[in-house]
Amino acid sequence: MTALRALAIPAPETYVTDTARVFCDGDEHGGDGHPRVWIQIDASGFADCGYCDRRFILAGGPADRR
Repeated sequence: MTALRALAIPAPETYVTDTARVFCDGDEHGGDGHPRVWIQIDASGFADCGYCDRRFILAGGPADRR
């Protein structure tokens, strides 16, 4: 899937971060998350969690449309 096409699909949750390496454990409310995974944001400026589909966007990167 291309980066432009992936950005067209809305993520259930989106987080903007200042670092290109982030973790996701799917546990926002202190309960039923998933195993902690580390995610590297590449040149597209965003990365999605393979478990919960959260999208992480690098602040100031090509995917940052704030």
